[in-house]
Amino acid sequence: MHFAIVGSGAVGGFYGALLHRAGSDVTFLARGAHLEAMRTNGLRVAGPTGDFTVRARTESRAGDVGPVDVVLLAVKTYDNDTALPMLGPLTGPDTVVLTLQNGVDSPEQVAAVVGERATLAGPTYIATAVEAPGVIRQTGTHRRIVFGEYFGDRVRVSDRVRAIETVMRAADIHAEAVADARVPVWEKFVYLAPFAAFTAAARLPIGPLWEDEATRNTFLAAVAEVEAVARASGVAIDPQMLVTISEYVTSIPPATRSSMLIDLSQGKRIEVESLAGSVVRRGRALGVPTPMLEALYAVLRPHSGGQRAQ
Repeated sequence: MHFAIVGSGAVGGFYGALLHRAGSDVTFLARGAHLEAMRTNGLRVAGPTGDFTVRARTESRAGDVGPVDVVLLAVKTYDNDTALPMLGPLTGPDTVVLTLQNGVDSPEQVAAVVGERATLAGPTYIATAVEAPGVIRQTGTHRRIVFGEYFGDRVRVSDRVRAIETVMRAADIHAEAVADARVPVWEKFVYLAPFAAFTAAARLPIGPLWEDEATRNTFLAAVAEVEAVARASGVAIDPQMLVTISEYVTSIPPATRSSMLIDLSQGKRIEVESLAGSVVRRGRALGVPTPMLEALYAVLRPHSGGQRAQ
């Protein structure tokens, strides 16, 4: 199975490295210093599940690769203006594009380029970072992907999803095939949109926010807003989502920061449009009030382009 990794950074690079190590044909799409380091020294992965280096084909242009079996889309959503056009040259009649991007906009955006039939989706749960060009540091042991069909027949796990799951599991990726990918995608979104927005807007990790009763209640109110948008969108998410999220946030380390907070603190672009912004736009379209997310979106939107845009 030939994989093309669009976005060979912390997420895509890590999964691509695991797949290549297990024997899959993997081509990385990268740019800049990361691309040059991978070409010169290979891609090095270091962390609690082992240190290793892979030397795989690395390109900067999708047109030099041609159609593959599976495209993993793992760039930050704010890079979609340059990433999505790369999908066309990588896609043949039987290619599937599996988007692992945050938020719920990505499957529709991918389908607009390659068609609904070619689009798969799912959330990923992973703790990795690009430590240096050509080096990915695994900062935790999570490496889970829950994925499946996002459009069309979602009654059972499709054969193509099951085949990809088998290859991923053989590569030590904790892959979980599902019939309806909308459910896990939206369930992550219900948690992530408020978590990212609250921690980034407050410039604080989750601990101090969760300890304060008023802030905690406001956070849960924001979760309820996103949950209401999900249900109005026809997605059958778990009815106990609020309880599950509350228990989860209570259990995580108080120093936990969202990637949005980390990017904001480093002056980088942030995924506010695909998270809080998406909640606001979808809520308005469906007639679902989202006052908390609207306020957080207004606070964060001026920082969407990073320091260079200010």
